[in-house]
Parts: sequence; C-alpha cells; structure tokens
Amino acid sequence: MGYPMAGHLAKAGFDVTVYNRTHAKAQAWVAQYGGRAAPTPREAADGAQLVLACVGNDDDLRSVTLGPDGALAGMARGAVLADHTTASADVARELSQAASAQGVAFIDAPVSGGQAGAQNGKLTIMCGSDDAPAFERAAAVLKHYAVAVTHLGPAGAGQLTKMVNQICIAGLVQGLAEAIYFGERAGLDMPRVLEVIGKGAAASWQMDNRGKTMIQNEYDFGFAVDWMRKDLGFCLDEAKRNGAPLPVTALVDQYYSDVQALGGNRFDTSSLIWRLRKLRGEG
Repeated sequence: MGYPMAGHLAKAGFDVTVYNRTHAKAQAWVAQYGGRAAPTPREAADGAQLVLACVGNDDDLRSVTLGPDGALAGMARGAVLADHTTASADVARELSQAASAQGVAFIDAPVSGGQAGAQNGKLTIMCGSDDAPAFERAAAVLKHYAVAVTHLGPAGAGQLTKMVNQICIAGLVQGLAEAIYFGERAGLDMPRVLEVIGKGAAASWQMDNRGKTMIQNEYDFGFAVDWMRKDLGFCLDEAKRNGAPLPVTALVDQYYSDVQALGGNRFDTSSLIWRLRKLRGEG
C-alpha cells in the first residue's frame, strides 16, 4: 500500500525519502520514482515536516517509530507523524503521547480502498488527532492519494472508525457469499441476477467489485484474509472493552478462520464463498 501512496507524492513534486524493512523494496521505489532510500526510519524522518507510516500491526508500528532508530528519534519539533497502519486504538494513543512528549503531532490515519485505491489515489482516510491544525497541514498532503480525508476526533478515533468499517465489510461479504451460493444452488444465472439486484436496495461496493469474481472463484484482489482476521481481532477486543455485542462479526471471524485452515490465508476477503463451496466439496 505504501509503495503507490508514496509514488503519488513523488509525482506531485514532494521531496520523498522512503524506508522499508526490506531494503530492496525501497531501492525499487527509488528506481521508479526518484527521491532516496534511507537505511533506518530515523534517517528517513530526519528533517521531514511530515512522516508517514504504513506497516502491518501494532508491533511493526512500534518497531519503525519508537527506539533509537525509530522515526520519532529523527523528527524535529513541529513535525507531524501520520500512521496509515490499521492498528489498535491503544497503540494510536500510545504513539500520540510519545510524539507529544517531543513536540511532534500524531495522527492515526488508517485507510480504506485496498490496493486498487492506493494505486489509483482513491483511498478514504479516517483520522484521529489531538492537534486539529496539524491535521489540516497533513490533510493537504494526504489528499494526493485520497478522495476523502476526515478528522473524526482525538487520537484513536481513526482506528475506531476503521473498526466500524471492517465490521460493516465482514457482514456484507458474508451476506453476498450466501446470496450468490444460494442463487447458484437454485440454478439462477448469477451474473444476470447481480446485474438486476445491483440496481436496487441490495447494491454495495462489495457486490459491484467482488460479485463477479466470487462467481468465477477468483480471490486475488489485494486484502488478504490474514489481514482481515487481524483487523477483526481489534474490533472484537475493543468490543469487549466498550460492551458492544458483535455476534455477526464474531461468527464471520470464525468463518475466516475456516478459510485459513483450508489454505486460503492469502486469498482476499471475498473468499467466504470459497469456504461455502469447499465445505460442500465444490471448491
């Protein structure tokens, strides 16, 4: 995700320095877009007004932001650190405090739109920050790869909003999987069925973008089941703290566990229908 996002900034004329834990990826980016690659997050962040992170999980995020070689160690007072990782609200608040202690503003800024959204500059970015002016400064840059950049509250609010997003997606994809499988078992022409119902109340982004590929048993579209389970884990953990019942989300999380057990870890999230077919010996 970070590769094309940084590419949009380079194309827009920003002076971009990149760091990747796999240095060859950073070198490939420089070969494609220019700029330079740094050997550590600290050196990449040195002198930058805005530092952007996009990694896998809470521990990955801490590894590139904290410590003597972390990005915060290289950032000057008044700079802004914006994190695009889908992580926990707890780590967002932790990093906000760490950043504030050295005069740096922090924004938790998870994204929605997948790999295609990153490549096309069409991401939706949901942000939490205790520093509204810093958000406005950062948003002017983030808009180069986003269709919407929205401040939703204090640190952690961006991650909580992303949890709402993932809860919605989980239920929608399972409903779509069941509907397509039901229609197939009933002998319907499902491409035509989706074309018809996609013009009514059943319409959704998932139907428009994943319906046909689900029918065709194709699941190579960017957002892997492993990552979705990580995200749903954040949702379920947060729900335990705030008392929100998430019975459907918990059930779909278990269905994704089934997909993993069947070998579909790297399939995209629409593979819930593959699970239904596999369980009936049709996959």
